[in-house]
Amino acid sequence: MIDDLGIVVAFYVLAATTVACALAVAFVRELIQAVLFLALTFVGVAGIYVVLSADFVAVAQVLIYAGAIAVLMTFAVMLTPSADRKNSETAFQAPALVLAGLVLAVIVFVAYDTSWSISGRGAFPVTAEALGQAFLKPYVVPFEVASVLLMTAMIGAIVLTKEDEDEPHA
Repeated sequence: MIDDLGIVVAFYVLAATTVACALAVAFVRELIQAVLFLALTFVGVAGIYVVLSADFVAVAQVLIYAGAIAVLMTFAVMLTPSADRKNSETAFQAPALVLAGLVLAVIVFVAYDTSWSISGRGAFPVTAEALGQAFLKPYVVPFEVASVLLMTAMIGAIVLTKEDEDEPHA
Protein backbone atom coordinates (compact mmCIF):
# COMPACT_ATOMS: atom_id res chain seq x y z
CA MET A 1 0.00 0.00 0.00
CA ILE A 2 2.86 2.40 0.82
CA ASP A 3 4.50 1.71 -2.57
CA ASP A 4 1.25 2.52 -4.38
CA LEU A 5 0.92 5.80 -2.46
CA GLY A 6 4.48 6.77 -3.35
CA ILE A 7 3.91 6.07 -7.04
CA VAL A 8 0.66 8.04 -7.05
CA VAL A 9 2.31 11.00 -5.29
CA ALA A 10 5.28 10.86 -7.68
CA PHE A 11 2.92 10.78 -10.66
CA TYR A 12 0.96 13.82 -9.50
CA VAL A 13 4.10 15.79 -8.61
CA LEU A 14 5.64 15.01 -12.01
CA ALA A 15 2.38 15.79 -13.81
CA ALA A 16 1.97 19.13 -12.02
CA THR A 17 5.60 20.07 -12.68
CA THR A 18 5.33 19.07 -16.34
CA VAL A 19 2.13 21.08 -16.84
CA ALA A 20 3.67 24.09 -15.06
CA CYS A 21 6.76 23.94 -17.30
CA ALA A 22 4.56 23.58 -20.41
CA LEU A 23 2.56 26.64 -19.38
CA ALA A 24 5.81 28.51 -18.75
CA VAL A 25 6.86 27.74 -22.34
CA ALA A 26 3.78 29.58 -23.56
CA PHE A 27 3.98 32.54 -21.21
CA VAL A 28 7.66 33.52 -20.86
CA ARG A 29 8.87 36.34 -23.08
CA GLU A 30 12.50 35.26 -23.59
CA LEU A 31 12.88 32.56 -26.22
CA ILE A 32 15.88 30.91 -24.53
CA GLN A 33 13.84 30.57 -21.32
CA ALA A 34 11.01 28.99 -23.34
CA VAL A 35 13.47 26.43 -24.75
CA LEU A 36 14.76 25.61 -21.27
CA PHE A 37 11.22 25.17 -19.95
CA LEU A 38 10.50 22.94 -22.95
CA ALA A 39 13.49 20.77 -22.04
CA LEU A 40 12.15 20.53 -18.47
CA THR A 41 8.76 19.54 -19.89
CA PHE A 42 10.42 16.75 -21.88
CA VAL A 43 12.20 15.51 -18.74
CA GLY A 44 8.92 15.62 -16.81
CA VAL A 45 7.21 13.51 -19.46
CA ALA A 46 10.09 11.02 -19.23
CA GLY A 47 9.57 10.89 -15.47
CA ILE A 48 5.90 10.11 -15.99
CA TYR A 49 6.91 7.29 -18.34
CA VAL A 50 9.17 5.88 -15.60
CA VAL A 51 6.32 5.98 -13.08
CA LEU A 52 4.11 4.18 -15.61
CA SER A 53 6.78 1.43 -16.04
CA ALA A 54 7.59 2.34 -19.65
CA ASP A 55 11.37 2.27 -19.24
CA PHE A 56 12.35 2.19 -22.90
CA VAL A 57 10.03 5.06 -23.84
CA ALA A 58 11.40 7.10 -20.92
CA VAL A 59 15.00 6.59 -22.07
CA ALA A 60 14.04 7.43 -25.65
CA GLN A 61 12.25 10.56 -24.41
CA VAL A 62 15.34 11.75 -22.55
CA LEU A 63 17.77 10.91 -25.35
CA ILE A 64 15.75 12.19 -28.28
CA TYR A 65 13.65 15.03 -26.93
CA ALA A 66 15.36 16.31 -23.78
CA GLY A 67 18.78 15.71 -25.28
CA ALA A 68 18.85 16.14 -29.03
CA ILE A 69 15.82 18.32 -29.75
CA ALA A 70 16.36 20.67 -26.80
CA VAL A 71 20.05 21.12 -27.66
CA LEU A 72 19.20 21.69 -31.32
CA MET A 73 16.63 24.32 -30.39
CA THR A 74 19.07 25.98 -27.99
CA PHE A 75 21.68 26.25 -30.75
CA ALA A 76 19.05 27.60 -33.16
CA VAL A 77 18.02 30.27 -30.66
CA MET A 78 21.60 31.19 -29.85
CA LEU A 79 22.42 31.59 -33.56
CA THR A 80 19.50 33.95 -34.24
CA PRO A 81 20.06 37.68 -33.84
CA SER A 82 19.25 38.89 -30.33
CA ALA A 83 16.58 41.26 -31.67
CA ASP A 84 14.55 38.26 -32.91
CA ARG A 85 14.63 36.36 -29.61
CA LYS A 86 11.66 38.07 -27.97
CA ASN A 87 8.26 36.41 -28.14
CA SER A 88 6.08 39.05 -29.74
CA GLU A 89 2.33 39.47 -29.60
CA THR A 90 0.37 37.68 -32.29
CA ALA A 91 -3.13 37.82 -33.71
CA PHE A 92 -3.52 34.10 -32.98
CA GLN A 93 -3.25 34.47 -29.20
CA ALA A 94 -7.01 34.69 -28.53
CA PRO A 95 -7.99 31.80 -30.86
CA ALA A 96 -5.19 29.70 -29.38
CA LEU A 97 -6.47 30.34 -25.86
CA VAL A 98 -10.02 29.39 -26.92
CA LEU A 99 -8.73 26.20 -28.56
CA ALA A 100 -6.65 25.35 -25.48
CA GLY A 101 -9.72 25.87 -23.28
CA LEU A 102 -11.79 23.56 -25.49
CA VAL A 103 -9.10 20.87 -25.42
CA LEU A 104 -8.89 21.19 -21.63
CA ALA A 105 -12.68 20.85 -21.36
CA VAL A 106 -12.63 17.68 -23.49
CA ILE A 107 -9.79 16.20 -21.41
CA VAL A 108 -11.59 16.95 -18.13
CA PHE A 109 -14.84 15.52 -19.50
CA VAL A 110 -13.14 12.31 -20.66
CA ALA A 111 -11.25 11.98 -17.36
CA TYR A 112 -14.45 12.18 -15.33
CA ASP A 113 -16.58 10.14 -17.73
CA THR A 114 -14.18 7.17 -18.04
CA SER A 115 -14.19 4.20 -15.70
CA TRP A 116 -10.59 3.86 -14.54
CA SER A 117 -10.80 0.52 -12.72
CA ILE A 118 -7.64 -1.56 -13.08
CA SER A 119 -8.35 -4.40 -10.65
CA GLY A 120 -7.98 -7.19 -13.23
CA ARG A 121 -4.74 -6.00 -14.77
CA GLY A 122 -1.48 -7.78 -14.09
CA ALA A 123 2.00 -6.33 -13.82
CA PHE A 124 3.57 -4.53 -16.77
CA PRO A 125 6.02 -6.58 -18.84
CA VAL A 126 9.60 -5.44 -19.07
CA THR A 127 9.60 -3.25 -22.17
CA ALA A 128 13.31 -2.66 -22.74
CA GLU A 129 14.20 -6.36 -22.71
CA ALA A 130 11.42 -7.27 -25.16
CA LEU A 131 12.41 -4.46 -27.53
CA GLY A 132 16.08 -5.43 -27.34
CA GLN A 133 15.25 -9.03 -28.20
CA ALA A 134 13.08 -7.88 -31.11
CA PHE A 135 15.83 -5.61 -32.47
CA LEU A 136 18.47 -8.34 -32.27
CA LYS A 137 16.47 -11.29 -33.59
CA PRO A 138 13.58 -10.81 -36.07
CA TYR A 139 14.10 -7.11 -36.84
CA VAL A 140 17.90 -6.90 -37.02
CA VAL A 141 18.01 -6.07 -40.76
CA PRO A 142 15.49 -3.17 -40.65
CA PHE A 143 17.24 -1.87 -37.51
CA GLU A 144 20.62 -1.84 -39.26
CA VAL A 145 19.15 -0.33 -42.45
CA ALA A 146 17.65 2.48 -40.37
CA SER A 147 21.01 3.15 -38.72
CA VAL A 148 22.79 3.30 -42.09
CA LEU A 149 20.08 5.61 -43.45
CA LEU A 150 20.41 7.96 -40.47
CA MET A 151 24.20 7.98 -40.78
CA THR A 152 23.91 8.80 -44.49
CA ALA A 153 21.52 11.65 -43.73
CA MET A 154 23.93 13.03 -41.10
CA ILE A 155 26.90 12.87 -43.49
CA GLY A 156 24.79 14.52 -46.20
CA ALA A 157 23.82 17.35 -43.85
CA ILE A 158 27.49 17.92 -42.93
CA VAL A 159 28.54 17.97 -46.58
CA LEU A 160 25.75 20.40 -47.53
CA THR A 161 26.58 22.85 -44.75
CA LYS A 162 30.35 22.69 -45.10
CA GLU A 163 31.93 25.83 -46.54
CA ASP A 164 34.09 25.52 -49.62
CA GLU A 165 37.76 26.29 -49.04
CA ASP A 166 38.08 27.89 -52.49
CA GLU A 167 35.51 30.62 -51.86
CA PRO A 168 36.65 33.80 -50.08
CA HIS A 169 35.10 34.46 -46.68
CA ALA A 170 32.83 37.46 -46.31
